[in-house]
Amino acid sequence: MVNSNGAADKSGAAPDLAKAEVLIEALPYFQRYAGRTFVVKYGGHAMGEPQAARDFAEDIVLLKAVGINPVVVHGGGPQIGDMLARLGVESTFVDGLRVTDEATAKIAEMVLSGAINKELVGWLSNAGGKAIGISGKDGGLVSARKVSRTAKDPESLIEKVVDLGFVGEPDHVDTSVIDTAVAAGMIPVIAPIAAGKDGATYNINADTMAGAIAAALGAARLFLLTDVPGVLDENGDLLTDLTPADIALLREKGVIKGGMVPKLETCVTAVNSGCEAAVVLDGRVAHAMLLEFFTARGAGTLVHA
Repeated sequence: MVNSNGAADKSGAAPDLAKAEVLIEALPYFQRYAGRTFVVKYGGHAMGEPQAARDFAEDIVLLKAVGINPVVVHGGGPQIGDMLARLGVESTFVDGLRVTDEATAKIAEMVLSGAINKELVGWLSNAGGKAIGISGKDGGLVSARKVSRTAKDPESLIEKVVDLGFVGEPDHVDTSVIDTAVAAGMIPVIAPIAAGKDGATYNINADTMAGAIAAALGAARLFLLTDVPGVLDENGDLLTDLTPADIALLREKGVIKGGMVPKLETCVTAVNSGCEAAVVLDGRVAHAMLLEFFTARGAGTLVHA
């Protein structure tokens, strides 16, 4: 470009140079992880924001474009809650898991495998990707076993078994259907629904489902997108790098508690079972996943064995 005096105009060069530098910084990561798999758990809260959904879809399609194979596992707790409320069905929770009777299980499958799954496939298609929506039922991807929990009676202090109904956890993962989809150039989008050996349909926690799939695929990364920056220390500062031993110590000190406990349990199980590393990061931050993986400064908390 030239200015009115005929001289070269470099006023627009700085932004373009910055873009080039970002690509150069990312190049070693593109090369190292070409052909590898990333499993990404996408949470229900973020799905309610159209711009966040667009950002997420663009990130996933970019990963596919640079030779990485993304596999998306999505949640949908808030959406299930909204539908149950509309239908006048009350929910109770034990350790963060929704007690699920047969009617609730059918509603959960309708919301997860239907509305949410296909909406996410649509976002990815709009971003230029080729996505396919499935659940754990399809192709025998995940077989489930019933989850049981115990709770202490507040009066007698006796531990009692709590029946959570049709709440399950992965018993076995057969990655054949994912392998077929990836080989065809598609992005699998998986709803956390699976069938048990008893033929019943089980609702599975999306973090747990993603962790089991990441381990079975030997994924390079498991990303758990949540609504906090990552794991925080006693002063509220972000802990960027943790091992299972670090996590055990922080739990013992009471630093890690509440909803972060099951997320980190998922991370530890995944990295001890074949996944290279797991990351807990804030899915509300635009392109947080790309910042974590393709820049030196990173984002979120990396968990590795």
